[in-house]
Amino acid sequence: MEPIVGRAEPELPVTVASALTTGDTEVTVDDTSRIVAFDISGSLSSTIWGLGMGDRLVGRDQAASFPGIDDVEVVTSGGHAINVESVLALRPTVVLTDGSIGPRDVVEQIADAGVPLVVIPRAASFEGAAQQARDVGAALGLADEGERLADRILAEIEEVSTTIDDHLVPAEGERLRMAFLYLRGDSGVYYLFGPGSGADDLVQRLGGIDVGTDQGWREYTPLTDEAIVAADPDLLLVMTKGLESAGGVDGLLASKPALALTTAGQKRRIVDMADTDVLSFGPRSAGVLDALARAVYAPGEGS
Repeated sequence: MEPIVGRAEPELPVTVASALTTGDTEVTVDDTSRIVAFDISGSLSSTIWGLGMGDRLVGRDQAASFPGIDDVEVVTSGGHAINVESVLALRPTVVLTDGSIGPRDVVEQIADAGVPLVVIPRAASFEGAAQQARDVGAALGLADEGERLADRILAEIEEVSTTIDDHLVPAEGERLRMAFLYLRGDSGVYYLFGPGSGADDLVQRLGGIDVGTDQGWREYTPLTDEAIVAADPDLLLVMTKGLESAGGVDGLLASKPALALTTAGQKRRIVDMADTDVLSFGPRSAGVLDALARAVYAPGEGS
């Protein structure tokens, strides 16, 4: 991931709005030397990296996974929970999050401890990725760089989307019906992703028909036999570790016979992508979209 600048030089202090549970609160950031960022998809850390502030990132979530970040301390457990003590132990000068990791009252203890806590809107779409670049840039004293990164994200996505539309997407009546499933087979957790989850935007950009939107599912809907059979997707999108937890394709179809009845199940048309990549809207968005398009429309042809 190429930063927008080699080394960013923030203009501080800045005052921005932070979306706390008590309402929007003005927060002043006057030091960005030690940044902690966490969200459910790793988008914030990648955005900070894209702004040229990777060397100031001292704490991250488990979902943030890309070259260069391995040495940054992980402050989440189980992927969805934050440990305030581990955050404060890093002596952060500013903490960024989007409310997707909690509990929220626990997260807001960071602000109670006197650390600037900036809660920005979640980026569960490609447009959201661009807006997050602007929001993070503004919070870190890099408004101009944030705008430049947002423009680059949108330009790269548009370039990939145009290639997909021009060369890969079938005719209107033959577009693939795609469903995104969240799987944790070892815990018995199976969800269908719908509008607002990010899966809908992903499928649309892939030129498919988002089954979740078509069927009127909620953002996250428990998988039922009736719902998936009625939806009858042509293709399933899943996270790699999730598919592994269900025993791979064979294990998933055996444990969920209703999936085996769908067109996707009968044709074993299941595309998996790394958990830390597939819904990680941010500077890597165009690469994720490109890789998925190749897997969906040209499997086995390499990159």
